[in-house]
Amino acid sequence: MAAAAGLAAALLPAAARAHASQQAVILLLDTTPAIVGAALAVAATVLLGVWAGWVPRFRAWRLGSWPGTGTGLSWLGFGLLVFLLAVGQFGPHDPLGNLLPLTIWTVIWVAMTAAVALLGDIWRPIAPWRGPVRLARRLLRRQGGVGLARLGHWPAVAGLFAIAWYELISPAPSDPAGLARVAAFYWTLVFALAVLEGEDWLDRGEALSLYFRLTAKIAPLWRRDEGKRRALWIGVPGAQIVAMAPLTAAEVAFVTLLLATVSFDGLSETFFWLGQVGVNPLNYPGRTALIGVNSAGLLAAWALTAALILGALAASRRGRDPNTGRSPLLLGFLPIATAYHVSHYLVTLLTRGQYVFTGLNDPFERGWSLLGINDDWASFGFLSDPHDVMLIWSAQVALIVVAHVLAVLLTLRLVPGGLRTHLPVGVLMVGYTIFGLWLLAAPSIG
Repeated sequence: MAAAAGLAAALLPAAARAHASQQAVILLLDTTPAIVGAALAVAATVLLGVWAGWVPRFRAWRLGSWPGTGTGLSWLGFGLLVFLLAVGQFGPHDPLGNLLPLTIWTVIWVAMTAAVALLGDIWRPIAPWRGPVRLARRLLRRQGGVGLARLGHWPAVAGLFAIAWYELISPAPSDPAGLARVAAFYWTLVFALAVLEGEDWLDRGEALSLYFRLTAKIAPLWRRDEGKRRALWIGVPGAQIVAMAPLTAAEVAFVTLLLATVSFDGLSETFFWLGQVGVNPLNYPGRTALIGVNSAGLLAAWALTAALILGALAASRRGRDPNTGRSPLLLGFLPIATAYHVSHYLVTLLTRGQYVFTGLNDPFERGWSLLGINDDWASFGFLSDPHDVMLIWSAQVALIVVAHVLAVLLTLRLVPGGLRTHLPVGVLMVGYTIFGLWLLAAPSIG
């Protein structure tokens, strides 16, 4: 199997070979002890938490406050977006040399997720809509909305599915010119809807805003609005989750889609999946040939993820609010969704993240050297070094195990109860641990 992975790496384009070489090294490692140990650690947390009652209190402390700021950072984000769209349209055609795909798929989709999970929702003030929306509504003298609030978070669910489909299934998600058109259309659509409904709609109906707001709930450091002031808080990771109300139906759909998206992203690249859909991984036909089957696969992954989670919640005694029928136990899956995302894209961050600097060095391919580095500055030699790959694999394992342990502790705090209450969700989390690590270790095409 390792030989097959090595042959696949030799046949694939250079952009894919960086990841394939890491996979070839991982296939030479004995990953079974790590997977078994991770599963046992999560299972032990469930049993110790139920029988010994050892559950942290998830305390938080207020550090201070400052006057609320305006929309200056949002205008900065808008200006950066305009610059990136120009680079996408007029800059290098190579996705690894163009700042637009590098910023969207590496800086925002990967690095920003990790930053938000540590520092709170730093995306909200810099998102490129709030400033322009506030100005447009003032100029148009708009007050109130048009009833979009009745849709709740469902527009954000639709937006997340569109983003996931474009990234995972569309033929050329990193083509700079195509991505520039799609990004401009998405910004314009969200802008128009927010002008009609009000800037607060962004927090409910825009996919990235909701994604980062939910991701920020696991952060040990966060900002909280207190009237016209902003307060800084610090606490045990997950302290914000304990204080949250149970998720609405749309938020449940959003979180399960997050889990399904990153899971299917990993699964769709494995030799196992390609074999199931009749594709020889050593003669990969390209994404265009798999649009139909992968679209169906993404929907099936979403349906299966939702069914497993909701089934486990339904089997948990005392798992639902008698007044609303909603279960707070699903909140415990927020750390898992974030950890899967960061661990799955860690290699992308370490490789394509380097290209961000070369893109900044000469954004329009005019022979500039703004950062004083060479075009061949990026280096991927560490992906073929067994010691370095082992460090990466260990970091991925640690992320997933810590997230699952945190998830178990959160569910125990959210819904006190015995083994019959927490066994279904605990078993599912152990299964997710095994599945997530298997995806990272399985032979794949990229």
